[in-house]
Amino acid sequence: MGHKVHPKSFRIKGIEDWNVRGFYGKKMPQHLEMDFLIKDFLRNILIEASVSNIEIEHSANKINIIIESARPGLIIGRGGEGVESLKKMITKKIHDKVFSTARQGEVKLKNADLAKANIAKEIKIDIKEIKNPWILSMLVAQWAAQQLEKRIPFRQVLKQVLEKVMQNKEVQGVRIEVSGRLNGVEIARKEWLKQGRMPRQTIRADIDYAQYEAHCTYGVIGIKVWIYKGEKFS
Repeated sequence: MGHKVHPKSFRIKGIEDWNVRGFYGKKMPQHLEMDFLIKDFLRNILIEASVSNIEIEHSANKINIIIESARPGLIIGRGGEGVESLKKMITKKIHDKVFSTARQGEVKLKNADLAKANIAKEIKIDIKEIKNPWILSMLVAQWAAQQLEKRIPFRQVLKQVLEKVMQNKEVQGVRIEVSGRLNGVEIARKEWLKQGRMPRQTIRADIDYAQYEAHCTYGVIGIKVWIYKGEKFS
């Protein structure tokens, strides 16, 4: 069987960088669990804000969360109320998660001290606006999922994605794949379309990859998008 690897994992510290950065010391597993908790929480609560990427940077007394969104106004809110609300919810989420697991005996009590240290840190949220969503695979996959959930035929969605993405000069190739009970048929299958170049075995190729799910009435449709933007040389 083939060994499928995320395109970004090949390119870390080459032409790509980690989404979570900072010094963790001896408590890296616990801190990393907190980072995944924060990212999952933000993706669920900001599902309507067209979030492409979330990065977390740790320092001695601050957690900096960078959110890239095509609709930053929905996150910021009127007068910055949305950002302040997010900070409070993140702090409460960290507090509830760690202390509930500590009470259940799943982690030692020293992890409660780690939770207090994380809660005591200042949380800063930066919002970056995305001007062109059609060159980012995550936003393209989210748009395709919205169309499939509206019961638009999947072949029409695939063709529209290829047309909209290839209109951008920096894009040299695109591939989109959907799998599941397409159009509600009984037997699940996989369909894909490609246009332009897509050198997935070339390490220096700048390929933006994302996967997403469309929750339809007849089941879940998986969506994968690859966008090739040329080659990068260090």
